[in-house]
Amino acid sequence: MANVLFYTFTFLTLGCAALVVLNKNPINSAMFLLLSLVGMAGLFVMLDAPLLAFVLILVYAGAVVALFLFIIMLLDTTPGAFVPFRKMTILAATISGLLLLLGAYSLSDHAPRLDVPAHAAPSLKNYAEMLFTTYLLPVQVVGFLLLIAMLGVIVLSKKFAPVEDSQ
Repeated sequence: MANVLFYTFTFLTLGCAALVVLNKNPINSAMFLLLSLVGMAGLFVMLDAPLLAFVLILVYAGAVVALFLFIIMLLDTTPGAFVPFRKMTILAATISGLLLLLGAYSLSDHAPRLDVPAHAAPSLKNYAEMLFTTYLLPVQVVGFLLLIAMLGVIVLSKKFAPVEDSQ
């Protein structure tokens, strides 16, 4: 049963991620991104990491995809004609592909490994303790900046009707 769930979540994640890139409609791409993130959350649950799955759904699927949808609606994009690739686009795609291959190689068995002592391994408790003690003020400032940005998007996306003077 675990293999069936693994292949289902993997197919959902990879298929929807491919549709994010290949789809011409930006709203549909955002919805496929949401489904891809749900598939990733399912894989995290299968890895016995429900906290990561919850954070993925709450932060990325809830906040980031909603922000993408706000921006798409604010810009009012419509699918346009095909634009040919430029030299910088081809260069960026080549560099991204090389970085992807380097990352895949680093995960293989042939890549050299770093020996990290067990006492230095990061844990969720250590991260949470530092986040709520040492870095509390920067986290709150970033939260307020995100709130201000969200309010700005709402104000900018609102269309005001012209006011008529009735006398």
